[in-house]
Amino acid sequence: MSKEFKKVKSEELINFATNVFQFYGLNYNNSRLWSEVLVWANLRGVDSHGVLRIPLYTEYLEKGIINSDPNLRLNQLSGAIARLDSDLAPGPVALKKGMEVAISKAEEFNLGWCAISNMTHAGAVGFFSLLASKKGFAGIVMTASQPMMAYPGTHENVVSTNPIAISIPGNLNPPLLLDMSTSTVGMGKVLQARDSGEKIPNDWGLDNRGNPTTDPNELNVLSPLGGAKGAGLSLMIECLTSLAVNNPIIEPVLRTGAPLSGRPINGVAIALDISMFGKKDLVKKQVDDLVKQLHSVGKSEGVKNIYAPGERGDAIKIERQKYGIPLAMGTIQRLKVVADNCHLTLPID
Repeated sequence: MSKEFKKVKSEELINFATNVFQFYGLNYNNSRLWSEVLVWANLRGVDSHGVLRIPLYTEYLEKGIINSDPNLRLNQLSGAIARLDSDLAPGPVALKKGMEVAISKAEEFNLGWCAISNMTHAGAVGFFSLLASKKGFAGIVMTASQPMMAYPGTHENVVSTNPIAISIPGNLNPPLLLDMSTSTVGMGKVLQARDSGEKIPNDWGLDNRGNPTTDPNELNVLSPLGGAKGAGLSLMIECLTSLAVNNPIIEPVLRTGAPLSGRPINGVAIALDISMFGKKDLVKKQVDDLVKQLHSVGKSEGVKNIYAPGERGDAIKIERQKYGIPLAMGTIQRLKVVADNCHLTLPID
């Protein structure tokens, strides 16, 4: 596979993806949202969660694994807690609604927690954590999916790469954002390596014999981040999301040896009113002060910048908004197949 890349403007990619999702039956607003989330990931350099996912998503839409016209059912429950059954909605559609509910609850109760069941892959979940911080809240998002990661002592798919994102607003500084999976890397980075024809580090995962591999095409199971730490965190996210809504994912798959029909994913969106612990402006200023001190610490040899969580993505976004998003030729070729299927033109020369 060629290692060549071509660049495309973000708005052109958003428009293309929007048209693709509309072709598969989504309304304009949901199509646009989904597209913006994907391209937001590309803009921040998280290409593993960007438009390279579109071919897989269209396959899922064709098979009914993703519901193009979901009936989201909200149960307000009581107090700060709500539950949203998303009817296998596209992950971005479900998580945006879930975070909006959490923010609404936080405005009333200072804390909002929305448990989301039966959604599908959401992409870069930091996008939804930031929705809270843009409203002045701290935001937390977690999702839980089917086994695709090893557990210490085995080379089988036992737990998932369950991600967690945490954001908190600054004052002059943009919100801090941590967005990470519980695996060493997400599967999207493996897909990206396949598209670009590159080898992968040998700590990303194992082949079907349980040996480390540098060939992304041979990778059979991902490795947990920090060994038992990443695997344990993944299991606890499963408990806080899936088990808390009586919709377990990991245990039924391990018991039956078969994936769950519809590939459901569960999630949690949390918004916290930071003003409850002191003046909001003071907390936001302290975030700025913390970042300032991080920038001032002594740098190791060869290090140009010290980044607070989220700042590297912010810097990449500025560059890519100006010069375009680089797409690997493998990704372009797969997107051209999608474009042909939808009778569209891919906006790449």
